[in-house]
Amino acid sequence: MESEIKDKVVVITGASSGIGEAIALMLTKQGAKVVLGARRSDLLEALAAKIEKDGGNAVYAETDVKSREDLNKLVQLGCGHFGRVDVMINNAGVSQLSHIDALDVEGWEEMIDINLKGVLYGIAAALPVFKQQGSGHIINIISTSGIKIVPMQGVYAGTKNAVRTISEALRQESNGRWRVTGISPGFVKTAFANSIKNEEMKTAVLDRMEAIAIAPEAVASAVSFAIGLPSNVDVGDIVIRPTAQD
Repeated sequence: MESEIKDKVVVITGASSGIGEAIALMLTKQGAKVVLGARRSDLLEALAAKIEKDGGNAVYAETDVKSREDLNKLVQLGCGHFGRVDVMINNAGVSQLSHIDALDVEGWEEMIDINLKGVLYGIAAALPVFKQQGSGHIINIISTSGIKIVPMQGVYAGTKNAVRTISEALRQESNGRWRVTGISPGFVKTAFANSIKNEEMKTAVLDRMEAIAIAPEAVASAVSFAIGLPSNVDVGDIVIRPTAQD
């Protein structure tokens, strides 16, 4: 079966490193054109230059997913430069892990703003374009957190489960107008844990990550699989995690 990735225009948030970077590199090797968004413009510039040097097509814009305007500008960059947007990948995320009674309200708000509202802003930016085109694909990078509920991940898992619910509702509401995929990674070798303020939890996560984590390219392969299927095939959910993860 021939992949349908070639020449698709793909917007990626959180694209400057980790899973987002791996997705961009893999898809451009398969002929996609990428629109890269993240807060670190220097890293975006370097990634776009690498893609262009290797014969790919990439544009980028400094993007904070907490800003609806930034997401709108990112999608419109894709439309303006490439003429359309075929896939919106909501990948940017943050984790603050602590017991709920620690009352890290600032951390809760950060996760809600980025993990939940950031995804909604991405959806809101992409859907008008999809409606006009008559097609499109939303891919939300979620998490295995929420599939299994554990202490210290209550609010983080809550934001991810909210995205899981929204993704399924959006899929049902589309009636075939666009595709919706949720991809839930487990432990992945990225710098994701560096944002965790709780030092004890950060150390535990980093140790576990070092012991069993999979490469970001494994998640990128799942994204590639979902995009590459025929347009009338909708992959609803993919869970991808280390074989050793419980």
